[in-house]
Amino acid sequence: MKNAATVTADYLSVGEAKAGMPARKQFLSGIFAGAFIALGGLGSQIAALAAPGAGKLAGACVFPVGLTLVVIVGTELFTGNCLLSIPWLAHRVRLSAVLKNWLFVYLGNFAGGLLIAAMANLGHVYGMFDGAALTSVLATANTKASLSFGDAFLRGILCNVLVCLAVWLAMSATEAPGKIIGLCLPVMLFVLCGFEHSVANMYFIPAGMIAGALTGADAPGIAGLLHNLIPVTLGNIVGGSVCIGAAFWLLYGKKEA
Repeated sequence: MKNAATVTADYLSVGEAKAGMPARKQFLSGIFAGAFIALGGLGSQIAALAAPGAGKLAGACVFPVGLTLVVIVGTELFTGNCLLSIPWLAHRVRLSAVLKNWLFVYLGNFAGGLLIAAMANLGHVYGMFDGAALTSVLATANTKASLSFGDAFLRGILCNVLVCLAVWLAMSATEAPGKIIGLCLPVMLFVLCGFEHSVANMYFIPAGMIAGALTGADAPGIAGLLHNLIPVTLGNIVGGSVCIGAAFWLLYGKKEA
């Protein structure tokens, strides 16, 4: 297992590669990552319904499948890429390259989440459990879209602290089983605590929006989606780039004069 200083040094090279990737590849890779996270979100919703009395825990245990696929396959996830603050602070990449990566990966993640939300609706996946799945999808979307700016922002910070720690633990392991175990625990924790993940919400809220459009049920609109995504995204950036990326660079990467 690698120590923190080694992981920090490794991420300098990883970050350079991510920042230097052509925009079209960032976008395409982002689509896969967004779809993986969405599938984890969909699975967590089904698991929560399948385990009465322990639904929250069951959903939390299933959700990490998404980040597992992202890490093992090697796709681009906006929240994890908030760690690009590390190579930027080390003057290994330009800020413009970091922002370009975030933009195209974010858009790709959104496309992937939207794709899974549409396919799940059109494939009538939410008909499971005598319509309870549909009720859950709508309730999740409405709850997330109604969060206050402050709540969404702070929950976004806490979420991406844990997500970036999950990525960090995965990088510290050298074999796939260690990576999976390392990333699962922090992700389970953020789901149990109800923190807010912008990429996951690119599935959760559109899934409810599409379900509402198809059934006539009450669901968020575009304004509700933005009401959530804007503060959550900003919180995710602070949590990943500042609380973990910048702090860990100062602790383990920056050489003292």
